[in-house]
Amino acid sequence: MFQNFWYAVEFSNLITHKPKRIEVLGEELVIYRTDGDKIVALRDRCVHRGSTLSNGWLDRGCIVCPYHGWQYQADGTCVKIPANPPNLGIPLKAKVKAYPVQEKYGWVWVFMGDPQRLQQTSIPELEHLNDPTLARIEGDFHWSANYERVLENSLDIAHAPFVHAGAFGNRDEPEVENYQVEILENEFCEIGASATVFLKPSPPRGLWKYLVGKNSAKVRTRTAFFMPNISLLEVNLGLGRLVIYTSHVPIDAHTTVSKWISLRSFFTGTWANGDARKRVLKIFNQDKPIVESQRPQIVPFDIGAELHVQSDALQLQYRKIRDRYLKLNE
Repeated sequence: MFQNFWYAVEFSNLITHKPKRIEVLGEELVIYRTDGDKIVALRDRCVHRGSTLSNGWLDRGCIVCPYHGWQYQADGTCVKIPANPPNLGIPLKAKVKAYPVQEKYGWVWVFMGDPQRLQQTSIPELEHLNDPTLARIEGDFHWSANYERVLENSLDIAHAPFVHAGAFGNRDEPEVENYQVEILENEFCEIGASATVFLKPSPPRGLWKYLVGKNSAKVRTRTAFFMPNISLLEVNLGLGRLVIYTSHVPIDAHTTVSKWISLRSFFTGTWANGDARKRVLKIFNQDKPIVESQRPQIVPFDIGAELHVQSDALQLQYRKIRDRYLKLNE
């Protein structure tokens, strides 16, 4: 798992003055807001006797350990040990690890890598998330799978006719036309890739049959990834655009939580949110047994270990970029 990236680990509106425990990259963090609305992320472990800080509370901007009342300020430094008499100082080692934090796009982002690499990395530009005209819903989904398998599934263009038949896949027309992969870059390096394809959807049913017509044309679909764990799906329907960004948060090597944001330019009233949420979760639930049964559980480091065909071009590009990052970190 890559550490030298910003990870979107939680939705901003879920972080309050009450400490919240977050697991990511095999680490346990405590995240909370101070009275000044600053978000703080610390290692969720008191350096004294290893108690869980997220079970504590805030006192004038400091988090209080529930075991012996040690207080830590935002940079992780212990500023109070209640059992110590006034003439005893606080040990220099009384400090928990603090992590850089940002709020952007309605997510809380944490950097858990080498501090010297912080200036060479940035949060990707996710254009749709700044569009106030789009209706927005968000949620999470849990997987017993490695985050790279989950991410690659989001980039898999050819599985829709089989896993999602009847939803937006069409088994009668499963062919994927040859497509071009566009490399995405920031000021530092390659950060991802995208591909645009035209897919034949399944025949519309119910209300959709009357809204888009019986003979639905091919749908323009853009799929993309942003290193190390964000996927984008943009579908241009007859009614408007549907956009889904997902941060596939690696809890550990075999557990992932997908923090998703769904945007739409049609049916923008809140009355449509329930149905929109059901549709997103239906897709995830269809994918879940497939992804959780894949073996090996971790995407092979050898690109040639699994067979690739033309329709896998976007997934293959992810593996190539991943391989370059792995070599950089050797």
